[in-house]
Amino acid sequence: MTTESPSNHQNLELQSTQELLEGINGEDQQVAHAVKAVIPAIEALVDAILPAMRKGGRLFYIGAGTSGRLGIVDASECPPTFGVDHGVVVGLMAGGDQAIRKAVEDAEDDDQLAWQDLTAHGIGPNDCLIGIAASGRTPYVIGGLKQARETGLVTGAIVCNADSKVAATAAYPIEAIVGPEFITGSTRMKAGTAQKLILNMISTSLMIQMGHVEGNKMVDMQLSNAKLIERGTAMVMESTQLQQKEAKALLLKMGSVRKAVEAYRNS
Repeated sequence: MTTESPSNHQNLELQSTQELLEGINGEDQQVAHAVKAVIPAIEALVDAILPAMRKGGRLFYIGAGTSGRLGIVDASECPPTFGVDHGVVVGLMAGGDQAIRKAVEDAEDDDQLAWQDLTAHGIGPNDCLIGIAASGRTPYVIGGLKQARETGLVTGAIVCNADSKVAATAAYPIEAIVGPEFITGSTRMKAGTAQKLILNMISTSLMIQMGHVEGNKMVDMQLSNAKLIERGTAMVMESTQLQQKEAKALLLKMGSVRKAVEAYRNS
């Protein structure tokens, strides 16, 4: 497997801080090119998911270790960024929430566990599933994808090895081949970065096409802290003739940029 192939860098323990950082950065620069090469596969997956989500379906991510955590991060960022309910994009990982901070022994080796986790969330015919596994061989992910596909759900995968079992199990596989890691086999590095970039692309393009962005603005974002209120106020000011104080008051009253602007235009 490419993800397990020897690093291109030798004697890391003898290198200076500058040498280490430059080596890591040099490897990281290859990631964007690897992701660009799979844009057609990402496009196919997004275009398959979008109709299902427009019917009220949800998007689930499953993974183990770093891959699972990346799915959870992406899912958790959708509500504050786009104003969707927490159940619209759901990240699940082998071992459950406790595995986010500490590995749960043998959880990723159970090929029945993912479907149990998905069933507990009431997965249905309009829902979609993306399996995330740098190696492409994680039983937890393979089992979940297999049963989801047999049930007729849209299935995708994000892997970093060619011709993997995970990719073969999904209807819409994405194989981002980033090459050897800076530290041999440490897929939290380049592979993890590629997965994060692809997840950003998938969720962002879906949310834009579902109407949660206008122009280039996050008009449905949650006003959960002072920074976001300030950002939202500036957006309301830009779309109306209101001054800062008035714009902020209207934003807080209506609860979102979209609703504030609509209220102003209808007044």
